[in-house]
Amino acid sequence: QVQLVESGGGLVQAGESLRLSCVFSGGTFSRYSVGWFRQAPGREREFVAAIRWNRATYYADSVKGRFTISRDNAKNTVYLQMNSLNSEDTAVYYCAADSSLIVSTMRNGNQYDHWGQGTQVTVSS
Repeated sequence: QVQLVESGGGLVQAGESLRLSCVFSGGTFSRYSVGWFRQAPGREREFVAAIRWNRATYYADSVKGRFTISRDNAKNTVYLQMNSLNSEDTAVYYCAADSSLIVSTMRNGNQYDHWGQGTQVTVSS
C-alpha cells in the first residue's frame, strides 16, 4: 500500500526559504507522478507543483520562479524547495502520488489516489 510522509514544514519569516520532503513507500516510486498541494484556512485546496515519472515539472503561476520541485528516485523522495516565501504561502502542504496521470490532469488533485498527512508552513510578515 502506497504511503506518503511529508516533512520540513515550520515557521519562517517572509523572504526566507524552506524545503519540504515527501517520502514514498509501498510501490515502485519511479512509476509515480507526485504533486504538492496546499490548503490555507477557509480556502480551497490548490495546486502548487508536480513532477511526472519522467521528471517533467509543472507549477502554479503563484509559485513559478520561487519554488522548485525535484525527485530523487534512489531515495524515493520528492522535494519542494520554497524560496522568497510570503504570507500568502502559509498553508498546510500535502504531497500526493498517482501512477496513471496524464499531462492534462497533473494539476487536478482529484486525480491523485494517494495522499500524505500534510505539513504546516507558516510565514510571518
